[in-house]
Amino acid sequence: MFSTGDDFGFPMGGMGHGGGRRQRQDPTVQHELPVSLEDIYKGCTKKMRITRKVVGPDGSMKTEDKVLSINIKPGWKSGTKITFPKEGDQMPGRVPADIAFVIKDKPHPKFKREGSDIRYVHRLSLKQALCGTTVDVPTLDGTTRKIVIDTVTKPNSTRRLSGEGLPNPKLNNKRGDLIIEFNVVFPDSLAPAAKELIMNALP
Repeated sequence: MFSTGDDFGFPMGGMGHGGGRRQRQDPTVQHELPVSLEDIYKGCTKKMRITRKVVGPDGSMKTEDKVLSINIKPGWKSGTKITFPKEGDQMPGRVPADIAFVIKDKPHPKFKREGSDIRYVHRLSLKQALCGTTVDVPTLDGTTRKIVIDTVTKPNSTRRLSGEGLPNPKLNNKRGDLIIEFNVVFPDSLAPAAKELIMNALP
């Protein structure tokens, strides 16, 4: 099994049947490794503790703990695979299985990943969409950016903050963009006086 500081684990597997002249390797044991967008943004090292079966000097089976280090590079995409050769269970007459971890983006409460770009949805009232406002936009480095809106904002329109996305390893870690999508919230009803004011104000 393996575990991280998040305290989750899975069986390593790799158990097979002996026999035959040639030793065959057990199939690769593959597990997902959830990683937050913040860790993808800056890179990190995950310590994976595995527990596997090994053959002792006297030929008996025993369990062994081992820590595997995974250096996650900034900008790695979901689906990136890291393989540790022959780290599975050691069984007589078999080659231990490779152990592979596959990066998976953790769901984020604010952002959605789109390649090296990230998308953030900001709610605007109809008043703000028509008259303008200033909004605070969060970023993955923990800071906020003030965005001044001084024009009419249409529903689902977007603005980009260049270089506020994730690093792209294929482009010398050039960062993608932060895409701000505006969700305009319309009122459920309007008072007659408000309707009249709007009708007189709008062309």
